[in-house]
Amino acid sequence: MKKDGEADLAPSWSNLEAVFESLGRVLITLDAQFVIIRASHTLDALAGEGAAASVIGKPIESLIGARLFGPEDSLREALRAGRREEGRRGVLHCGEDAARLVSVTTAPVAENVMSACDPRARYLVVLRPAEDDESTLQSAIASHGLVARSLPMMRIVHLVESLHRSDATVLITGESGTGKEVIARALHAQSTHGAGPFVPVNCAALPGELLESELFGHVRGAFTGAVKDRVGRLEMAYGGTLFLDEAAEIPPAVQVKLLRVLQERVFERVGESVPRRLGARIIAATNADLHDAIVQGKLREDFYYRLRVVPIHIPPLRERTVDIELIAQHLLARIGGREGRSLRLSADTLSVLEAFPWPGNVRELENALEYAVAVCPSQTIHIENLPIEIQSARRAPAQAVPPAGPAALPLPAGGEVQRIRAALERNMWNRSKTARELGMSRSTLWQKMRELRIGPSAG
Repeated sequence: MKKDGEADLAPSWSNLEAVFESLGRVLITLDAQFVIIRASHTLDALAGEGAAASVIGKPIESLIGARLFGPEDSLREALRAGRREEGRRGVLHCGEDAARLVSVTTAPVAENVMSACDPRARYLVVLRPAEDDESTLQSAIASHGLVARSLPMMRIVHLVESLHRSDATVLITGESGTGKEVIARALHAQSTHGAGPFVPVNCAALPGELLESELFGHVRGAFTGAVKDRVGRLEMAYGGTLFLDEAAEIPPAVQVKLLRVLQERVFERVGESVPRRLGARIIAATNADLHDAIVQGKLREDFYYRLRVVPIHIPPLRERTVDIELIAQHLLARIGGREGRSLRLSADTLSVLEAFPWPGNVRELENALEYAVAVCPSQTIHIENLPIEIQSARRAPAQAVPPAGPAALPLPAGGEVQRIRAALERNMWNRSKTARELGMSRSTLWQKMRELRIGPSAG
């Protein structure tokens, strides 16, 4: 039984929202059907102006995605059972052209708060930018190098997480050096097979006869030189994942045998007729044009469709320059860590990295940073520390960009000062909104503002 005036002590939603806004968090309330009934204004800073108002009346999965709030997802089950969930990751949809990774905490609403504030409210959802949480980079996905900010890559991150319960065969395509094996290892780490082995096979490195034996194994006497039984990669991967790299180079005869493995989940060693059960998930990758390979007869069409149950295409780095800063920082931390050094990129160096077309994609970026770390004598990597062919990749000269005013600062390489200043002025010097527009974290923006001496009074 409530005492007189007890309901008055319960916080109102406005007070709750104000508290969470002061902490830089988004507070969302849901009804029993997981439909959004309130969203704090902090959502505008994360997802764009007007987002908080536009999501009212929509299902929560329209904002964060079905990976967390799908009808059969465990998060809904946990909330219905009255359990709180912390530290889950989701992809926040920021309009049609952007997305960002967020940390998600959910909890059921206490009955006294529900009755005092809004009888429709059943669940609370709290969001925070994942880049503000240093532990995000220590997650299973990030530990394999799958860090991203661009919408295409965020969709891949989302897909990797959504496949955590699936054993479906995955086909990863993309140019050389885009990180196909990184995606494969992330898929493995996030799956039910994550505790098992990850067994890679470079299908282009072996001729057909040897590749068949490598994959399937053989028994003694199966062919000349087979002096003892040999376990193949299909068996070695039991309980884990078999990764077929350069799968388009598999000879047609071996494709036929693998097709049976994919269809029936059984295989035989070369030289015997004892069927063995496949206990591994298969992930394949290639940088080849698969449609051309089919037309040329190099790739069987039925084999292609068996591999392509879940297709993942990785765009080249030149098409997602917004990811370069995050990837470079991740690689730099790893490279520097091996040498016991803490290194950082200057703002003008980052501009050059973002301007370079990277024909070798992430692998070439990693090589460039390896070189820079080797020749850099200090903690800050400058343009002169980069390979010579990359040093020349500077942005358009300053005169090609209309000056901000008669007292505009001289522009460094790439017009970085002017680019940042213009964005700040468009957003009335709101660093959160500016960082989102420029595709960088708030801390990185603040670092660049200090380095380049950008402030409201300058210029």
